[in-house]
This record gives sequence, structure tokens and C-alpha cells, in this order.
Amino acid sequence: MSGTLVSEILVILCIFLVLYIIFKLGKLIAGLIVNVILGFVSIFALNAIFGLGLTFSLVVLVITAIFGLPGVAVIVVLKLLGITL
Repeated sequence: MSGTLVSEILVILCIFLVLYIIFKLGKLIAGLIVNVILGFVSIFALNAIFGLGLTFSLVVLVITAIFGLPGVAVIVVLKLLGITL
């Protein structure tokens, strides 16, 4: 009986560990999606309001996804300095 009980406890612990990892990855992915949406909306708004001519490229997507709005600020500063991404 004790061997069965130990194996059942290990299975339950493994299930909780997998659920915990899935939850953490889901939170990370959701945060990246929110950063991308906010970043692209802000880039679109900056282009529409100020006519900055910021492009939507893979580099801009990665910077926006990882850093969010501060990343957009860096992209704008680089654009104003004449450095295009």
C-alpha cells in the first residue's frame, strides 16, 4: 500500500508542477501580447498624430514585445536621431 500511496502523491505533485509552469508561461505570453498591442497602437498613434514615419518591422516588433512602451520611446528617439530600424 505505501508504494502505491507514494506514487500517487508523486503523480499529483507532477500535475501541480505542470499546471504551475503552464500558468507562468501563459502569464508571460499574455504580457508579451499586451506589450505588442500597446506598442503598435502607440506607434500607429504617433505616426498619425506627429507623422514620424515609424515602420512596422520585425526589429520593432521584438523591441516592443520585450520592452513595451519604453521600447517604443527608444524607437522614437532613435528615429528622431536619424537611426531607422
